[in-house]
Amino acid sequence: MTSRRLLKAAEAIREVVSMAILTELRDPRVQGVTVTSVEVAPDMREAKVYVSIMGEPNKQSLALKGLARSAGFLQARIADRIDTRYTPRLQFILDTGVKKSLEVAKILAELERERQAKESTETSDPSPAVDSQTIGAMEPQEPPGDPA
Repeated sequence: MTSRRLLKAAEAIREVVSMAILTELRDPRVQGVTVTSVEVAPDMREAKVYVSIMGEPNKQSLALKGLARSAGFLQARIADRIDTRYTPRLQFILDTGVKKSLEVAKILAELERERQAKESTETSDPSPAVDSQTIGAMEPQEPPGDPA
């Protein structure tokens, strides 16, 4: 179980790193990067920074290399803004959760379109279904009462 202290540290690191990437990092390879989450080791010496990078796989690998090269700069920003005994060493990991969720949403939208198309063809059927109750309701019936 992760302690509250580690969760707070991870959130603070996520904020510092994401703002530094957005505003201070000048590496042209690092574009379209979003920090999704951070996991901090219990001794706070290492941190895994999960990033989502929009674009093709080659652009993603370039951005990851740029982030790895700028890890020292980002660690210095963490040391400036967060008062801890150790500044965690950053490891950047590509988070594919966003990509997978977009793929799932695309599949669900496709299934919804297919379902709506199927329903519209069923409701636009020109020959209505006739069952025995409908036929019985169409026959004339005698009123109840005295058969005289």
